Amino acid sequence: MATQPRREQIAALLENDKGGPIRMMNLLKFREFARYSDGTDAGLSGAEAYQRYAAEVVPIISKTGGEVVFSGQANTLVIGDGELEWDMVSIVEYPSVAAFLGMTSSGEYQKTHGHRDAGLEHQLLVEC
Repeated sequence: MATQPRREQIAALLENDKGGPIRMMNLLKFREFARYSDGTDAGLSGAEAYQRYAAEVVPIISKTGGEVVFSGQANTLVIGDGELEWDMVSIVEYPSVAAFLGMTSSGEYQKTHGHRDAGLEHQLLVEC
């Protein structure tokens, strides 16, 4: 399951850059239990690990001029077949593709990224 962009996905984001603000829609599925690469905090749920990430990343997003537009639990599948696959949905607005990419490649962001990786089972990130 994917939790990181592939090189060609970043290339497509850059190719489709229209030069203005972007919104990133996150569809998130959490692990039952967090999986930290160093084995720490094994008793945390994936959602708890992701909340650590969120608490640290929101100020980083703000420094880029971005903001969390919406964040909430996915509750009920209203249209479609099957089970509700996602635990949480969030939409974050950034001033530009460059601001988003600059943030995600920053050392400050990389320091908190371990919580995200530990908590996520799967994610879709859609620029809209």
